[in-house]
Amino acid sequence: MAGWFRTFTPRPHALRQLVCFPHAGGAASTFRGWAELVGPTVEVVAVQYPGRQDRIADPLPGDLAELADRVAAEVAPRLTRPTAFFGHSMGAAVAFETARRLRPQFPSRLTRLYVSACDAPPAHRRRTADHTDAEIREYVRFLGGSGAALLEDEELWQLSLPALRNDFRLIESYRYTTGAPLTCPVTAIAGDSDQSVSHADVLRWQDITIGPFGAVTQPGGHFYFDDSAAGLAELFRADENWAKPGMAAI
Repeated sequence: MAGWFRTFTPRPHALRQLVCFPHAGGAASTFRGWAELVGPTVEVVAVQYPGRQDRIADPLPGDLAELADRVAAEVAPRLTRPTAFFGHSMGAAVAFETARRLRPQFPSRLTRLYVSACDAPPAHRRRTADHTDAEIREYVRFLGGSGAALLEDEELWQLSLPALRNDFRLIESYRYTTGAPLTCPVTAIAGDSDQSVSHADVLRWQDITIGPFGAVTQPGGHFYFDDSAAGLAELFRADENWAKPGMAAI
């Protein structure tokens, strides 16, 4: 069984690390080129969910809570330097739930949570998780981005469909439960032409932390960084507090 993390540009002596959580149907390879975005002082570590790429044979999680439990257990030993989480779409919910589980063990390690293209958990609405393959295909086309390339290769689409279908079930059956808020800074990001998540939706993320909160809009749709990641790179590099251990804690 392959491990949970991929580091495409190893920087073991970097001062800090960014742990990235993919979207529904996504894989660690989404973040392959992100080392250039964050600069030489940061190591990018991408989470590889079960059921895709080199983990295609691994059992799929039963719900989002189980997935967060497993990621938290695996990432905890890695929190030996200042660490930020970045989660996109479904990955934002997984990153948030992982952060909640780490709070008792590491009260000073997570220095920021970036949540991208995802409505806030307190505003999340449970929906039906029973979709036909055609409906899933149409939604992937609607969101666009590099993931839509799957639709052009039927063999690749069929290989990806079980994990994608399960991810849809995870996020659509996810139910937020109240609890102690995070105390780390939270930055919520939305694409200005994303038709699935609005700027107003991401503003609700301020409800889950008592730490500093900011909401940022980037040009583009749901996968705004596929077309231009310049704004995201600027956001990461301008975040000086992330580089200072002990500035914030979950």
